[in-house]
Amino acid sequence: MAKIIVVTSGKGGVGKTTTSASLATGLALKGHKTVVIDFDVGLRNLDLIMGCERRVVYDLINVIQDEATLNQALIKDKHCDNLYILPASQTRDKDALSREGVEKILKALTDELNFEYIICDSPAGIETGALMALYFADEAIVTTNPEVSSVRDSDRILGILSSKSRRAENGDTPVVERLLITRYSPERVEKGEMLSVQDIQDILRIPLIGVIPESQNVLQASNSGMPVILQDDSIVAEAYKDVVDRLLGQDCPIRFLDTEKKGFLKRLFGG
Repeated sequence: MAKIIVVTSGKGGVGKTTTSASLATGLALKGHKTVVIDFDVGLRNLDLIMGCERRVVYDLINVIQDEATLNQALIKDKHCDNLYILPASQTRDKDALSREGVEKILKALTDELNFEYIICDSPAGIETGALMALYFADEAIVTTNPEVSSVRDSDRILGILSSKSRRAENGDTPVVERLLITRYSPERVEKGEMLSVQDIQDILRIPLIGVIPESQNVLQASNSGMPVILQDDSIVAEAYKDVVDRLLGQDCPIRFLDTEKKGFLKRLFGG
């Protein structure tokens, strides 16, 4: 059985698509057959970050409405043999998403195409695309920035996961919820400009799967059409690799929580 993991948040701009792209890529690099699905109908962005925007012919809605087959819509990633992308539609309305259609796709990805991991890149908030991505999840990575409004909105998403998922409706074991904190700056935490990891954990009370440091590398990677996990010598890439390892059951310490200690010369010359 494929494991369905939704990357979600209550607030936009927190790094869900960056996270979806990097986690899917990381799982594929570990040898797992992985597909990442863009549920943001009308505002497609995953294909840009994955560097495959010019290769989109058919999309999620085309498959749901039987205008194309799943194999026609799936795009094979150029960086990883085991990775595929199912893009969203830019021209359709979110109402074109149907629960039956999404279920049909997920079943085919699992039973016919033998995917091991299905990463669902959810749009922000609680509109149709977000609820559809959440509904079928086995696991959820709740993504938040270290600011009050983002954390509060994430708390609302947790309430939906516990009440409106298929697992909740069927009385099955609950969706596994994990917290991912993005754009984290220890320096700004020390100045009181951001919530600390502990502050966020105290509010949301779900297990922490990773902390992604604030870095220009994310923007650079997005602009170049490459998941940031593939960037050499990037602390963001290292942080995402840690998250992938934890998803696969490895126990590794959370890094990048403390301010960088400046050496004597840097302190002396204000570097």
